[in-house]
Amino acid sequence: MDWKQQYEKWKSKTGLDKNIKEELLQFEDDEKSLEDCFYKNLEFGTGGMRGEIGPGTNRMNIYTIRKAAQGLAQFIKNAGQEAADKGIVIAHDNRRMSKEFALEAACTFGANGVKTYLFKELRPTPELSFAVRELNTHSGAMITASHNPPEYNGFKVYGEDGGQLVPEEADRLIAMVDAVEDELDVKTEDAEKLEQQGLLEWVLEDIDARYQAQLETVLIDKELIRQTGDELSIVFTPLHGTAQEPMTRAFEKAGFTNVNVVEQQAIPDTEFSTVKSPNPEEREAFELAINLGEETGADVLIAMDPDADRVGLAVKNNEGKYQVLSGNQTGALMLDYLLKKKKEKGLIPSNGVVIKTVVTSEIGRTIAESFGVKTLDVLTGFKFIGEKIRQFEESGEYTFLFGYEESFGYLIEPFARDKDAIQAGLLAAEMCAYYKQEGMTLYEGLISLFDTYGYYYEDLASFVFKGKEGAEKIQRIMSEFRNDISNGNLSEGVYAVEDYKTSVRHLISSGDTETIDLPQSNVLKILLEDGSWYCLRPSGTEPKIKCYFGVKEDSADLVHKRIDEIKQNVLEKVNNI
Repeated sequence: MDWKQQYEKWKSKTGLDKNIKEELLQFEDDEKSLEDCFYKNLEFGTGGMRGEIGPGTNRMNIYTIRKAAQGLAQFIKNAGQEAADKGIVIAHDNRRMSKEFALEAACTFGANGVKTYLFKELRPTPELSFAVRELNTHSGAMITASHNPPEYNGFKVYGEDGGQLVPEEADRLIAMVDAVEDELDVKTEDAEKLEQQGLLEWVLEDIDARYQAQLETVLIDKELIRQTGDELSIVFTPLHGTAQEPMTRAFEKAGFTNVNVVEQQAIPDTEFSTVKSPNPEEREAFELAINLGEETGADVLIAMDPDADRVGLAVKNNEGKYQVLSGNQTGALMLDYLLKKKKEKGLIPSNGVVIKTVVTSEIGRTIAESFGVKTLDVLTGFKFIGEKIRQFEESGEYTFLFGYEESFGYLIEPFARDKDAIQAGLLAAEMCAYYKQEGMTLYEGLISLFDTYGYYYEDLASFVFKGKEGAEKIQRIMSEFRNDISNGNLSEGVYAVEDYKTSVRHLISSGDTETIDLPQSNVLKILLEDGSWYCLRPSGTEPKIKCYFGVKEDSADLVHKRIDEIKQNVLEKVNNI
């Protein structure tokens, strides 16, 4: 069925949601927009689905949500009656339609006889991950599009360990979602009826209390906080999202009393009206926090994305200006502090392990090695960190100490199995208190790390290519770079190329190949002889391709010069494809 037939099918559907019908009528004379709404089904990938809100098979709406929920319900029922009885827990953030999508999903699960626990109010993603394990459900679902623009929403799926589904499980689920023939005819049931039948149960305060209790285990040096908690000046912003209540409560319980919240961004807002993008990776998101920090003389600014799984820090540099730390820099500081304190207290196990992604800075490995701790690499995506935690709990091979990725995601204690900004916010505050007690700013602490371990610097360039043409261009970019391997058309100084799609490492000088023992993924990493590297990865949830860069040198000047050279060469090629 082509897109025009799909459009006509939706348009003529009896009982079609009136809001969606109105939107279709608005697009009636805009063929290009209609084609983009219907030319394909919104892709359900390994982490779920994400897309723009609107009418059609290629948009987030109540019908595509029902289709996803129907596929997941079948996935749960295929695991047996016990799985259906254990059921699923659903949470949502503050985005457009998040609450409505959560209820639609719950009514679809209930219609399939799957017990559903539904958070009554918005809650962060890490609390949903925690709730899966705490309620002993078979699955979890989070309605969120993380830090995407306001027009996006999404549906993230979690397994019974509280982690996002790994590829093998996700492939089975994807097949079941794809097998739902008509999203317009998915059966749902009335919420009140499901409550009466015991198939729908509302949750909130009890899980909040249990999650807050676990957050106390993140703190390492409570005596340090007792001594400095009143002195450390913190500015916090949830960027209009879900972190306001759980993070401020956690700060208060821990003993951090000098916390100023950015009032304009404290109230959840579907439009994220004070920021261009609610993304703590971007300095613009810190603008109001910086203003408040300058007024209050804050030691640290802490910002979280709308679903509170990512956290960013800003601290004063040597010029007295607030500087947003990169995800790699924050991760290195946290890891160094955590291992330093655990070593002081004799808490580093002999089989301790740090887990990071393949595009995360190598400084973490260097720091961990200095404490005798092993570092493992996984593919991009926190689900792979969660997968390793589960494996190590079962095998006893390693004891998890810290997991992180360069895109501002961190996990300290595995009571959640996804990145957890609330945990990271607590550890960041304790770490800042430590440096303040030592008479140092956090920025000075970072420079101290570089002086000790070498100057590591990383950068990221993203290209957004929307629609059908954009998807084709992203494919061409990856194909062109892969063709360079087979044609021997590689620039001078390339040591090896790691193609995670084929799980092969090509050693350029010798012509030998090695197997990469990781799941297959459309990622290409080029390693240079001087230890630098760059990596290309199409996003699995957004219409973009990301180019990562990493360099190590002996000084700040050299590291910036080298990374600029590599970026220029790579981006010039991308722009010419």
